[in-house]
Amino acid sequence: MRIEVSHESPISILDKSLEYNDYCYALVHLFETHENYFNFFKDAKLLDKEIYLDNSIFELGESFDYDKYSNWIEKLEPNIYIVPDVLEDSTGTVREWIEWENNYCFPQCRTMGVVQGKTWNDLIECYRFMSECADMIAISFDYSYYQITGKGGNSLQRNSSGRQRFIRQLIDEGIWDWNKPHHLLGCSLAREFRWYVDNNIYNIKSIDTSNPIIASMHGLSYNDEYGITTKPSTLLADMVDHCISDNELERVEYNTRMFKKIIRR
Repeated sequence: MRIEVSHESPISILDKSLEYNDYCYALVHLFETHENYFNFFKDAKLLDKEIYLDNSIFELGESFDYDKYSNWIEKLEPNIYIVPDVLEDSTGTVREWIEWENNYCFPQCRTMGVVQGKTWNDLIECYRFMSECADMIAISFDYSYYQITGKGGNSLQRNSSGRQRFIRQLIDEGIWDWNKPHHLLGCSLAREFRWYVDNNIYNIKSIDTSNPIIASMHGLSYNDEYGITTKPSTLLADMVDHCISDNELERVEYNTRMFKKIIRR
């Protein structure tokens, strides 16, 4: 199986990112403040690159303003966009989905629905809803649920093993929708992703993570077996204006190659 990857990158190397990314992943809130950021994705669309548009909930704490989001969807026409959701709130996420669908329609785009919730029952309820309604199902890297179900001596390890265990349980209980593509939002530790390849969970279509890029900006180099054992706390969105140096760029190229080795590419 082949998982497609996209590593969010600073504006200074967005053109270069076309060489190491399989598709383009955009954070909508940055369109408001960085015209050149938006223009890159608009131009990439014209080059027939696949574009995912994120509602920026991870960066903002809540989904981007509905009306502004819809305006940017109209301007960019991404291949797929994340419908507004509510962090770790299954009921709120379903409510937001229904409200969005009642007020906005973009038939030229596909929809991604993020599974949200704090408990197993909440998560599977939301998963089943997205299985019925969304074109692609997304599963995040940092549910608090993983800190209970995951294994490991720190939160990064528990997040990584927790998502693996969650997906395995969905499969074992016959809930996993094999007919629908899935996306994995973010990562704690890159080593997590090899498990999906080795277990042939073939409808995990894509991953987005800035981890190899942020690591490069902090002087950290990947290992092709496990990546790195720590995770810098910096958000890529907060470093989008960073001018990548030649040394950092060399490390970006190296780390993104190592990431692909981790997922056996």
